[in-house]
Amino acid sequence: MKTELLLPAGSLKNMRYAFSYGADAVYAGQPRYSLRVRNNEFNLEKLATGISEAHALGKQFYIVNNIAPHNSKVKSFLHDIKPVIDLKPDALIMSDPGLIMMVRENHPEQVIHLSVQANAVNYATVKFWQQQGIKRVILSRELSIKEIAEIRQHCPDIELEVFVHGALCMAYSGRCLLSGYMNKRDPNQGACTNACRWSYSANEATEDDAGNIVHQQNTPTLGLGETTDKVYLLEEKEKPGQYMPAFEDEHGTYIMNSKDLRAIEHVNKLVEIGVDSLKIEGRTKSFYYVARTAQTYRRAIDDAMAQKDFDPQLLTELDKLSNRGYTEGFLRRHTHDSYQNYQTGNSVSTLQQMVGNIVSYDNQTKLATIEVKNKFVLGDSLELMTPSGNQLCTAELMLNKQNEAIDDAKGSGHIVKLKLDNLVCPEEQLDKAIVLRNLPEGLDTRNPFGQTPQQRVQPQFQDKAQGKAPEIKITKVE
Repeated sequence: MKTELLLPAGSLKNMRYAFSYGADAVYAGQPRYSLRVRNNEFNLEKLATGISEAHALGKQFYIVNNIAPHNSKVKSFLHDIKPVIDLKPDALIMSDPGLIMMVRENHPEQVIHLSVQANAVNYATVKFWQQQGIKRVILSRELSIKEIAEIRQHCPDIELEVFVHGALCMAYSGRCLLSGYMNKRDPNQGACTNACRWSYSANEATEDDAGNIVHQQNTPTLGLGETTDKVYLLEEKEKPGQYMPAFEDEHGTYIMNSKDLRAIEHVNKLVEIGVDSLKIEGRTKSFYYVARTAQTYRRAIDDAMAQKDFDPQLLTELDKLSNRGYTEGFLRRHTHDSYQNYQTGNSVSTLQQMVGNIVSYDNQTKLATIEVKNKFVLGDSLELMTPSGNQLCTAELMLNKQNEAIDDAKGSGHIVKLKLDNLVCPEEQLDKAIVLRNLPEGLDTRNPFGQTPQQRVQPQFQDKAQGKAPEIKITKVE
């Protein structure tokens, strides 16, 4: 059995990068019926394009329909899903029993995968859904490796899928009401605003005679002792005066910002157990995120299939992505602070920043045209990431669109030309090549330059010439 690598497709562009970097399958949402209604370009026409391109490559394309639907969406579902099913997706990813029943009754030939939103956490539940005609169950993130293995032992004849990378929700497999309370946006209808990532302060509160939670000004009680159980009003710094009551006991408060899941070191064990598909979260993430995770987990799965030991370098490769700190999730049990990031809700990397992607390459001049995403300057150490492998290089000659020598690529929206010699990647793959800046020690993606761009230019490049550029030294990263 070959273990599938399943990547998110928030756009056709992301899908193409996923396949180029090693994904076996992708999943994309039907906007009205999935949990990613924002930043979702997949109308019916683009779903058709995605499915057609995937099948032409021998890949799989799954469509997500995993909201918790109210009556209004149930009424329109069969009308809306028929043209999608006519496109022949390889599976629908669904969570609601009613919608699953409707598809089974009206389109019995359509393959259905059970969404993680259905919270399958035991083998009895998996057996139940198998009896309902479900081909694959996406297991809840809250399971340990031991529990996954036990489910496989009791359910040998159904496909199992496990999340191994991406954002984690503070709620049980995404069943969250925080965004709805704070911002009137229902996460279970696909409109989550990530309120768990916001910065909050705690305010003293009490319960009045009417049962309302109200703000309270207390006199100092130093040395008098305090009760274990407390009630607070949480206030987000951008919404002063808007409070959310929260209760705190000896276990802490219940507002939390989870670290990101990174379970690549457990790929060998999951493959050994017989998990059919390893899934990456991130339909709203960038094409670089898709490429990096696909490339890295592809190596991990291939090594596991070849019964090779885990390569710790793969952990470093994923550290190059901006992240909120990593955790193994629930695959192994840890203390609560191993799961949560109490310092910041932002993603950050101290190793690399994606600065652009190659849109064309002139084989005669060896100039690559770069669509700039973030600033970089002459003398910067760069990594060229390609489907065939990654290469290190130094920015030694940079031109603008008028072919004038320049010191820096100023940031998103700019186009520059960068000289790249001795490329290992085949020319036909360069349209999926990504340029990354190796960050100097002490800097990170929140502050990638400790100085101005002119100060950052290495001294030997300050007097750049109009003449011939020096040869660029490139070494392949094994």
